[in-house]
Formats: sequence, C-alpha cells, structure tokens
Amino acid sequence: MKTVVLCAGGTGGHFFPAKALASDLLSRGYIVHFFCDERGQKYKNQLPGQVIFHVVPCGTMGKGLKGKVSGMSKLGLGLVKSLQLLLKIKPSAVIGFGGYPSYPGMYIAQMLKIPTIVHEQNAVMGKANMALSKKATTIAVSMPLVKEVADSKKVLLTGNPVRQEIADLYTQPYSPSDKNDAFYLYVVGGSLGAKSFSDVVPMALKSLSKELRSRLFVFQQTKEEDIPAIRALYKQNGIDANVRSFFEDAHEKLRQSHLVISRGGASAVAELTTAGRPAIYVPYPHHVDQQQKHNVSHVVAAKGGWLMEEGDSFNAEDLAKKIAELMVSPELLFNTAEAARQCATPDAARKLGNIVSVAVQGWKSVEEQQSTSGEPSI
Repeated sequence: MKTVVLCAGGTGGHFFPAKALASDLLSRGYIVHFFCDERGQKYKNQLPGQVIFHVVPCGTMGKGLKGKVSGMSKLGLGLVKSLQLLLKIKPSAVIGFGGYPSYPGMYIAQMLKIPTIVHEQNAVMGKANMALSKKATTIAVSMPLVKEVADSKKVLLTGNPVRQEIADLYTQPYSPSDKNDAFYLYVVGGSLGAKSFSDVVPMALKSLSKELRSRLFVFQQTKEEDIPAIRALYKQNGIDANVRSFFEDAHEKLRQSHLVISRGGASAVAELTTAGRPAIYVPYPHHVDQQQKHNVSHVVAAKGGWLMEEGDSFNAEDLAKKIAELMVSPELLFNTAEAARQCATPDAARKLGNIVSVAVQGWKSVEEQQSTSGEPSI
C-alpha cells in the first residue's frame, strides 16, 4: 500500500480540509500520516482512526530578537523531526494545507524530491503556501481567482474539501421558517471565536421586537470567557439559546439553521455553500491582505449571502434591522440558500484525492496529467 503524508496548521481552517482528504485517501487504500502542531491535538480525535497523527513543532517569527530566535528554534526542530519521520515513512506524496506548521514537512519533502501538492483554501495565497508552491508538483486551489499564485500553469481548481457530514447536507433541501414558526440562528466566529460577535450579536437580538424574539432559537459559538454574560442576556430577554465555545455536532446545528452569521474563513464559506445556508458574512478585518473579504466576494456577488463589515455596517442597530427583515422573508432566504449552494464544490475531496493519485503514480506536472490518457477525472 502507498503512503501519503498530510501537513496542516492547527486551526480548523487548515485542519478540516485535510481531514476530509484523509477520509477520501483511506477509502482508496492509502496509508495516511498527518503532521500538525500542538494546536491540532484538540481535533485529533475527530480524525478517522486509521490516520497516524504526529506533532511537528513549528512557530511563527515573533516580534523582536527573542521572538525571532524562538521562532527559528521551533522551525529548526520541526525540520529535523520532519526529516526523521519522512525518511522512516517513505511517502509517495506529501500534501500541504497551509499554515506555518505545514512548512517543515513540505520543505523537507521537496528537498527529498518527494512529489508535493499545495492546497490553498483562501482567495489570497498564504505565506507558507506561497513559499512552497514554487517547487510543488501541483497547486490545488479552492476558488477560481487566487491572488499571489507563483506559477499559474501548475494550478488546478478543486474547491475546498469539507467534512463528510457537511458534504451530506448538499443534497438536503433548505426549508425556510414560516413567519410564525421557530427561527434557528447559528452564530459561529471561527475556530478561535470572535469577540465582536459576542458584543454585537446579543445586543442586536435584544433589540428585536418581542414577537421576533419569541421565535428565535440561537446557537452561538464564542469564547469561553464570554459565555456567562451572553447566556444571561439572552435569558433576560426571553431568547432561547445554546451558547458554547465549541459544538461537536456543528453539522447538525448547520442543518437546523435558517440563517447563519459567520466569519469569512475559507472553510466556513465552503461549509455554508455546501450546506446551502443563507449567511451574513463578517470578515475578520485585521488580515493585511483582507483574505476573508476576498473569500466571500464571489458568494455575495452570486446573491448567496450578505456582507457586513466591522467598523461599518456590522453594528447592533444595522444587524437587528437585517435579521428582522430576513425573519419575515422566507422567499428571500430560500432563494439565497439556493444561490449559495450554486457556489459549492461538494466533491472537492474526491477531486483533490484524484490529484494525489496522479502524483503517487509519478507524473510530475499538470501538463503531464492533462496529456495522460489514464488521467483520473478531476
């Protein structure tokens, strides 16, 4: 059996697409190893049992001399451990999903002349992927227009793999809430939570009419320290709510939801469009390249969601007006859900798995893949 290594950063946006590919590769009979940093330990138990998990140290270059020395030291340790592991594992291909922790394994694989595939989830290529893409066999992208790609000739559009339980929602129709029925609102601030959501969303919901509040049921994922205050506010205002730092059954919350308020991370966009859920997107505002705003632009342009930006329209008053409008507009929500679904690539894991299979067979370039009669359908 052939062996494949997946390298990913330890946040959900990098980890979960890699998990989705791991499931696909296992179904093809591959042995799958997974390289991640310490942060990935919290997701480790969500991987299929056959996946072999390794913690590979790596750190970002911090500020000042001390931060840079610490970052370089962790990177050095990661490179050494990756070398030891790859020489032992002898993989046929290595796939990187971005984030600094993906760099050591991918870099060493390229030094050892092992075929490598870069998968970029975002509309703007990240620094680690940008550096690695120059020597990668193939660059797989999630969105049609990805900025900062080193070599466009190596690019294949696959979409962003989602967990199977999310992919299963693609074929389930969206059922809008009638004007007098319960209305499920799912608020998710990304794998690290979102402080602004904790501040703005509860105040917006508090200001809704009593009639609308009585229909609401809120699932809100937020930071642990914000939970008591949010729960108390909802209780005081007669709003049924389930507030947690993490939902193990996020796919079930997504299935139940009539409307979602979300960041614009690549995985969030992929999951919401695959599930066909209307969403208010609030991109994280502090990325220099504004990657989350770019991530959601094609969905918003297709009328599959709405954009509200921090420091502008994302405030309690404007958000309350939007939610109030949508709660009495089932036709609009239905049409938006269907438009969102049109932006999805529900078979992204299969497409990426096909590319891995091509690399394992030994073809070195996109041109060779396209000219080979035995090419899998991508």
